[in-house]
Amino acid sequence: MGTLRTSFVNKYLDPATSLGELLFGLIMTLTFTLAAGIMLQQEGREGARELLIATIGCNIAWGVIDGVFYILGQLFERGRRRRLAIRVREAAQDQDAVMLVAGEFDELLGNVTSPAERQDLYRRIVENVRIGVIPPSRVTRADIFGAIASFWLVFFASLPAAIPFLFIQEPWVALRVSNALLLALLFYAGYSWARYTMARPLLTGLVFLLCGAALVATAIALGG
Repeated sequence: MGTLRTSFVNKYLDPATSLGELLFGLIMTLTFTLAAGIMLQQEGREGARELLIATIGCNIAWGVIDGVFYILGQLFERGRRRRLAIRVREAAQDQDAVMLVAGEFDELLGNVTSPAERQDLYRRIVENVRIGVIPPSRVTRADIFGAIASFWLVFFASLPAAIPFLFIQEPWVALRVSNALLLALLFYAGYSWARYTMARPLLTGLVFLLCGAALVATAIALGG
């Protein structure tokens, strides 16, 4: 997972997006497996097999859905920037165009630049937008690979749930080992992604584990 995430997932997804996809897949898988006691009690080994197929199938389906949503989100953001560029070109006064750009970037740059620096930057942006080519809003190669990365992260989360059922004959034991692996991955996700922030890895991992377990318990209680 580490090599793939470094060479592919991180290339097309920002850390927040990749974390969200992985957590979504883990929590969905945990919801399936933690609610599986009745099925295993009634159907034994065959119930475990059906649970395994259902869990993996559900995550494949949601991985595809998330991939499509990723592409739609990229198209929306690209279209929003295209609309801004067109409005900048159509602005009657330079100051009006500068204000449009300021509305887009002030929140991002406000704490790291002075007002004078931002005004100068915004004027140069307006000049470049007015003489440059506004690219069309269409699906790109990077969008497709980003969608594949989203799918992979959601699908990957279901794999640890499957492994115990392949090697452990007793369904209840396999289920509890599966649960433990998924909870450990929740901890690992928090621990690993803490390096992108100022958070403490051990504490972040514990918070992720507890919050994930709470979300799963809530989903089960509400019939999810």
